[in-house]
Amino acid sequence: MRRPSKPLLIAGIPIAGLALSSYNGGITVSAWSPAPHAATSRRSSSSSSSVVLHSAIEDELDLSSLHLTPQLEMMVTAFSSIPDEKTRHKQLLYMASKLPAVTDDVRISENKVPGCLSTVHVDCTLEPKEGDDDQETMVVNYFGDSDGLLTKGLLALLIRGLNGATPEEIQQVDPQFIQAAKISQTLTPGRNNGFLNMLAVMKKKALDAAEGGAADDVDDADEEAKNEGEQSAIVTSFEEIDGKPMYNTIMTTLITILKPTSITLTDNSSQHAGHAGSKGWEESGESHFALEIVAEAFEGLSLVKRHQLIYMLLGETMQKIHALEIKAKSPAEV
Repeated sequence: MRRPSKPLLIAGIPIAGLALSSYNGGITVSAWSPAPHAATSRRSSSSSSSVVLHSAIEDELDLSSLHLTPQLEMMVTAFSSIPDEKTRHKQLLYMASKLPAVTDDVRISENKVPGCLSTVHVDCTLEPKEGDDDQETMVVNYFGDSDGLLTKGLLALLIRGLNGATPEEIQQVDPQFIQAAKISQTLTPGRNNGFLNMLAVMKKKALDAAEGGAADDVDDADEEAKNEGEQSAIVTSFEEIDGKPMYNTIMTTLITILKPTSITLTDNSSQHAGHAGSKGWEESGESHFALEIVAEAFEGLSLVKRHQLIYMLLGETMQKIHALEIKAKSPAEV
C-alpha cells in the first residue's frame, strides 16, 4: 500500500513549488511562510556542537562564528542543502508570495532602504518576549514590503530569521551568512548590495527601537530634553542640488542610515573633467567626491572598516564614482 504523501523537509523547512519526481513518488510539496510576529528564542548554552556547512562550500564556515538566530541558522542550513541555484531562487520567490501585506503608513521615506534596485520599506516594533512573565526581555518584530519579487523574498528571509530576537542579538548577525546559504550565487552584485543595505537598516531600526524603549522609562521632562538635544545634534536634511543625482543620493543614503552629527560632501568633479572610465561623469558630470562625516556608527571601527561601511551603503552609486576621498570620525574623535 502506498504511504500518504508528506512535505519534504530540509532542516525543518519544507521546500516550495518544485517538481520532485526524482524523490519517492507522490511527495506533496508545501512551504512555511514568515509570520508577522513569530517570536523565537535563543539556544541554551547546553546546545549541541555548532553546525558546519557541507563540503560543497569552498571555504567551510562554522555557523556559530556568524552569530545567527536559531531561525536564521535553520534557514541557512536548509538553503545550503538545496542542490541547485534554480531551486533556491524558486524558494525565495515563494517566500516573497507569503510575506504578510503592510499598510501604506509603512511605505514612507523613513522606512525606505537606500541602495536597492527595487523599492524596499521595512520597520519594526519592540515587544515583550512571549512567555516572559516579567516582561523584562524585549524582542524585535519586523514587517515590510518590496516591489521586486526576488528582493521581497530576501526581505522575507530576513524578517523570518530576525523576528523574535533581541536588538543585541540582531547586531551580532554576520552578513556572511548569505554566502554560507549559497543564496549569493543567485544574486547580481546590485541585489547583493541591496541585501546588505536591508540588513544594515534592520539593525539600525532595532537599535532605534531599543533606545526609544529605554527613553520611555525616564522622567517626561528629562526625555524631552534628551530628544531635543539629540535632534539638534543629528543632521536630518540637506539642500539638494539640481542636476547632481549622485551627490543627492550619497547625502540621502548616509544621512538616513548613519544619522551623522556632521557631514560635508564636496564635488570635485570639475577638477577632473572628462576623466576616462567614470560612468558618473558620462551620466551627470559627477566623478570625484570628498566626504567628511562624523557619526556614532564609526565608534570602535578601524579606518578600513569605516570606509567599507560607507562603500557598502552606497552600493550601486560607488560603481559610478571614480574617486571618493573619505574622512570618517566618531563624535569622540572630533
